Amino acid sequence: MRGVVQRVTTAKVTVDGAVVGKIGLGLLLLVGITKTDGLDECEWLADKVINLRIFGDDEGKMNRSLVDVGGSVLVVSQFTLYGDARKSRRPSFIDALAGDRAENLYDQLVSEFEHRGIATQTGRFGAMMDVTLTNEGPVTILLDSSKLF
Repeated sequence: MRGVVQRVTTAKVTVDGAVVGKIGLGLLLLVGITKTDGLDECEWLADKVINLRIFGDDEGKMNRSLVDVGGSVLVVSQFTLYGDARKSRRPSFIDALAGDRAENLYDQLVSEFEHRGIATQTGRFGAMMDVTLTNEGPVTILLDSSKLF
């Protein structure tokens, strides 16, 4: 499972002109799911995101987590995080998990955040979405459950 975490002051997802998810201070999480992912990866990613110390403390150092600042998370599915463009100019998405199994894992990831007491909003799985955000910092962190980076 891969995640792109962006520290935001605001973020929203729009589908067909309607806002389906919106947060203020918090984290936008773009998440990609691969064929070998399961519940363990959902738990790992939720724990990692919740506890990343990427918010400023009183001295301006990144030393506070999402919990520490009382922030929210906006979780957006993005299969293109498993795009492979090493061999050609057109990416291959063969490693991205599709269909019901991917949607079930996405839903499980969202549940992990909610069960841990994090105010959680989502995009719409499989939809064409417009994501708007104000990336504070900017701060962007890449995560991979396989520890590839």
